[in-house]
Amino acid sequence: MADSVTDCVVVGGGLAGFAAALTAAEAGAQVTLIEKLAEFGGSSAICGGSFAFAGTDLQRASGIEDSSDLLFKDLREVGENENDERVVRAYVTHQHATYEWLRRQGVPFAPVIMASSGQSVPRSHQVDPADMMRLLARRAADNPLITLLRSTRVRRLVRSESGRVEAVQAENSGGTFTLTARRGIVLASGGFNQDAELVHRFAPICDNAVFVGGKGNTGDGLRMAWRLGADFRDVSFIKGTFGKHPIDETNDHSCLAVYKGAIAVNEAGRRYVDESISYKLLGDACLRQANGVTYQIFDQDVFDLGDNRLPIMDFERRFEHGLIVKADTLEQLARLLELPVDAVVATVAEYNGFVDAGHDPQFNRKNLVHHHGELRRIERAPFYACPSTAAVYGTYCGLCVDADMRVIDVFGEPIEGLYAAGEIVGGLHGAAYMTGSSLGKSGIFGRIAGRSAAAASER
Repeated sequence: MADSVTDCVVVGGGLAGFAAALTAAEAGAQVTLIEKLAEFGGSSAICGGSFAFAGTDLQRASGIEDSSDLLFKDLREVGENENDERVVRAYVTHQHATYEWLRRQGVPFAPVIMASSGQSVPRSHQVDPADMMRLLARRAADNPLITLLRSTRVRRLVRSESGRVEAVQAENSGGTFTLTARRGIVLASGGFNQDAELVHRFAPICDNAVFVGGKGNTGDGLRMAWRLGADFRDVSFIKGTFGKHPIDETNDHSCLAVYKGAIAVNEAGRRYVDESISYKLLGDACLRQANGVTYQIFDQDVFDLGDNRLPIMDFERRFEHGLIVKADTLEQLARLLELPVDAVVATVAEYNGFVDAGHDPQFNRKNLVHHHGELRRIERAPFYACPSTAAVYGTYCGLCVDADMRVIDVFGEPIEGLYAAGEIVGGLHGAAYMTGSSLGKSGIFGRIAGRSAAAASER
């Protein structure tokens, strides 16, 4: 392929990349989007499909009161204030407009029905992620200002003599070529959960976790920006998501019965954590237990609260696949799991006593999830258990950016001409994670990055 020139280059064909490309094109920029795999979509196409939006018409239709202020408060609180306030503010400021933009693209959202990790009120706006990515790819393919390249790998970022990032070096079956960007380059190349060496370097606690995610998430963009002096955020907070069955290879998503009322017990048959906290923190707690495997224990009432519209709450399908164990009594359930019978029975009885008393002196659990939902007893047979470990679905950390998604170097200065969006960006999540904020930041930050790159002066 011959060398060429365009206005903006977008590296990565997931939600962040397509949001950036479509938004830059809306601003009149000529865009080339480069995807290293043969298919578009990346991790966005295989994720749980939840967006964390606040103050939407779908929430109001369900009688849910939410606001940007509450969303900001929750994001900061869940992140233990380790996240970058300006990045969190950028998310909150642009979240509702991104929701409306996705709807204008034709993306349908299901009704908002439940609160999940880190949410004080229900705010998970659900989509079919694969359908969404196919739709956005078609939108981009039909736009005369956008050129799409697949099976093409970007190897290096190229700086001009002035220090501005002005081009990418890439290769495909046609050979190696240089693509120059007059205005800006957006890195939307995802995380690095498919690179064991990088994960071990930053988060050795995850060495024994299960790894699930886009095949292209090998840290290409991170390394290229790193070479130019880019700073990082949140790398010490890489975490696995609790609830993944330790040996199942057919279901990519975690099961989170704890958010409907289950408790989590270890191989000693004892609780070890406040089950209402972020499933990232639950993942850490799980990996610290013997063999990194624990068990979500619940009763028929909790099982009946499952919802097959949400992968993380689809208990029935997991039971049909043999991933959830069922027994008539707690004693029988403990024997099937090879857990200490007396300990399991005593743990459930003790927990039920905490529920009745309205206080959990062991772990101070107050709600089902974050600040939402009243605790319930585990008492109606039959009883169920879901063996669970932590799975690294994404690395949720990465490049330091400002509110305009400009990549910031280790001296706190923007790297001219370079922007980032999606999973490669650090600073939003901090110490933990709110359900829907990863897909949310891909759409929100992708649009910001695309707009910023398109608005940059031509060089």
